Amino acid sequence: MSPRSASVNAELRRRSRERLLQATVELVAERGYEATTLGDIADRAGSARGLVSYYFPGKRQLLQSAVHRLMHMTLASALEREPRTDDGRERLARAIDAILGLAVDQPLLMRTHMAGILQAEGFVRCPEQQRLAALLRDTMERYGSRDVDADYPLLRALLMGAVVAILLPGAPMSPARLRAELFQRYGLDWALGSPPEGGRAVVQDGVPAR
Repeated sequence: MSPRSASVNAELRRRSRERLLQATVELVAERGYEATTLGDIADRAGSARGLVSYYFPGKRQLLQSAVHRLMHMTLASALEREPRTDDGRERLARAIDAILGLAVDQPLLMRTHMAGILQAEGFVRCPEQQRLAALLRDTMERYGSRDVDADYPLLRALLMGAVVAILLPGAPMSPARLRAELFQRYGLDWALGSPPEGGRAVVQDGVPAR
């Protein structure tokens, strides 16, 4: 039997890493961060436990990569859904709705992710994060930004702040209200993207209701 080629080995490693990332998202969403062990993740992924340490330096870094992958997949799906469009304003609206939607649909996972970013390890610049960043930068370029290097980090910060506001224990803000603020900032019509049902009640003449 001939040895596998380098390309085949690379594909096998990619698939193994993807399974670990997917298992992490599933388990943390189900059980929470503390109740999920690296052994649990390896078992769910059908991988040898040593592979987790081979790919990731620790559980916190693994979680960040897993959530960044989920965010990238969610954002890519929203941007490319039918009807497909190259309109920069529509694409930015879809991007905002996709990220806010994750906070609503995956509160435990996203709250854990945001808390982890504030830990000593800080922000992980992994391949998944880089793909997410590239997609958001491209969105700002298509929107018509004249200074993407300045506007992309600001968009990222605003989205992170909105996610935290939605998930803040004891004092959460309405996703529709936050959407209205972001849409107003970027001059986006409420009908763009995926408007929330009943959300128009928080907006009066394009301005968030006070």
